[in-house]
Amino acid sequence: MMRRIDALEVLAPRLRNNPVVVTCAATSRELAHVQDSDNHLYLLDSMGLVGSVAAGLALALGDGGEKVIAIEGDGSLLMNPNVLFTDAALKPENLVIVLLDNGVFGSTGNLPTYAGNIDLGAAAEALGHEVRRAQDADTLLAGLEELLSVDGPSLLHVRTEVGNAEVDKLLVDPVDIKTRFTSWLTGARIEGADDVR
Repeated sequence: MMRRIDALEVLAPRLRNNPVVVTCAATSRELAHVQDSDNHLYLLDSMGLVGSVAAGLALALGDGGEKVIAIEGDGSLLMNPNVLFTDAALKPENLVIVLLDNGVFGSTGNLPTYAGNIDLGAAAEALGHEVRRAQDADTLLAGLEELLSVDGPSLLHVRTEVGNAEVDKLLVDPVDIKTRFTSWLTGARIEGADDVR
């Protein structure tokens, strides 16, 4: 099983041309440490909203453009599981949720989530998401490549070890993160990008 930061090291280089919406706290810090990039929208202090923001962005950009990637944790997804139902109903074809599931709230003392008792990948699959599973770098990259080529909504369920990497805090002003991301998005010439300004 991988550490979360190892999974992010696999994901970041492959997603340089995709809008990436990232869950708060340790996951944002670790991704910024691995590869900070203008196409990353770190949702600081917004637990549970990654799926909603990414789904809205995917719908605004429309089908046929670059895939919107949501990097989510199990604790955050369980704060807002409604997003799986919303995605199943609205069916954004260009949405991939990468669920980094370590079974705990990693940023708040590793308190267990319900993911130890509920298979979140199976739940998404039951709602109509295309689902792949990964537990190491090879299956992570293979699963990601498959989901980048199919119509979504889709979810890549990645089991990771408990624990946070020792990295610097992400102290960038959230407004600056949003401005940087929207500038990248509009400059990236993604079809429909003008609609999300």
